[in-house]
Amino acid sequence: MKNFMDSDFLLENETAKVLFHDHADKMPILDYHCHLDARDIYDNKRFNDMAEVWLGGDHYKWRIMRACGVAEKYITGDAEAREKFWEFAGVVSRAIGNPIYHWVHLELQRFFDCNTPLTPDTARDIWDFCNDRLRSDETMRVRGIIKKARVEVIVTTDDPTDSLEWHKRLADDETFKTKVLPGWRLGTVLEIESPDFPGYIKELTGSSGVPISDYSCLKTALLKRMEYFDSLGCRTGDHGLTQVTHAPASEKQVNDIFCKRLRNDTLTDLEINQFKYGLLQFCAKEYAGNGWVMELHMGVLRNVNSRMLKQLGPNTGYDSSDSTSGLSGLARFLDELDNADALPRTLLFPVDPADNLTISTLAGCFHQEGIRSKVQQGSAWWFNDTLSGMEQQIITFAEQSVLANFAGMLTDSRSFLSYTRHEYFRRILCNILGGWAESGRYIADMKYLGKIVRDICYNNAKEYFGF
Repeated sequence: MKNFMDSDFLLENETAKVLFHDHADKMPILDYHCHLDARDIYDNKRFNDMAEVWLGGDHYKWRIMRACGVAEKYITGDAEAREKFWEFAGVVSRAIGNPIYHWVHLELQRFFDCNTPLTPDTARDIWDFCNDRLRSDETMRVRGIIKKARVEVIVTTDDPTDSLEWHKRLADDETFKTKVLPGWRLGTVLEIESPDFPGYIKELTGSSGVPISDYSCLKTALLKRMEYFDSLGCRTGDHGLTQVTHAPASEKQVNDIFCKRLRNDTLTDLEINQFKYGLLQFCAKEYAGNGWVMELHMGVLRNVNSRMLKQLGPNTGYDSSDSTSGLSGLARFLDELDNADALPRTLLFPVDPADNLTISTLAGCFHQEGIRSKVQQGSAWWFNDTLSGMEQQIITFAEQSVLANFAGMLTDSRSFLSYTRHEYFRRILCNILGGWAESGRYIADMKYLGKIVRDICYNNAKEYFGF
């Protein structure tokens, strides 16, 4: 029987062990999409206890606690930190096969030098030991955690109205070597049907200094904000979409729809889709002009539980995967950009593993001379960033494209300890490649195998995003 999560965890052949220890594990991290707070990095936040660092804002962990019937007061409620940790510890030992079980123990090992498995029997000792480290060890503050994980670039997720104050302060701080770059996330401005839309337009007017009375003014305001984001190193334009609905409209039609909404008139479904499609096209063309990468995260059914949405708000663990069926709209969107010579480098992230083949083959229709895999499938995302989800994504990418071009892993996380997810991915990657080499499906030559691993873990993302 193998030792529990030892140095060769998930590495099931000798070639995999060499690939991970001599190549993958030596590469720094470029985390090109996450939900960390730039202010926490600037302030070099110190966490009070393990409940805060593990359970504060992490809806992955909240979901498995709810699955075990834990009362909400111990999850997002006002229970004491120690009580929340106790409840979580009681759940973890039941989560066999769940990636959270692995992530938790990798975080204990890498950041706290704690090799004790978390169980109800060990919870008290781990609570005391790790809390002591959090409170007394300077390397366990936010900047120390980032440095320990060897993170070179962090790209946060930011609304166009964000002041980016903390990004600017970090850029001016010569004592902190990790680059913390803003990531443009077009959210509420796309949701023209939302009750929050008129208020958001006023907010965008304030942040851009452009009075927004029609669609032309809206575009001008967004362009001003893009210029500001770009000045602080932004390299990505990100979108969370259920799917792309092909609904082309003239500039006049989009303007009429926008002005109609500003008058609080009711829009038809077609008008809603026409506005979204027109604004997506406009932004994508600007991304191409700026040299930004477009990221399309697709196939999430959000806020499924309306009762809990009213109680807790969004992003609290009540979203689910949804098929991104209807990808013909996405195909036509990319094709129209390509025909206009305005298609940016694009990462496509489906949340339904059933869409892996469709997304990968669609990406293969939009290559460009001089760019490796200009449009490509992104890493296994959200509900897919599991052991089997990562394996499926890697294998599909390899079978349908050129795996050595893959831009690699991201955390997509709100937790500063989640960099071990890169290690998790790297171990899975090395195990797959090592197995292929040992079975004679690829040459057992470390010159080539090692380069592929290093490129996927670091070099490709650096080139693809222009970091």
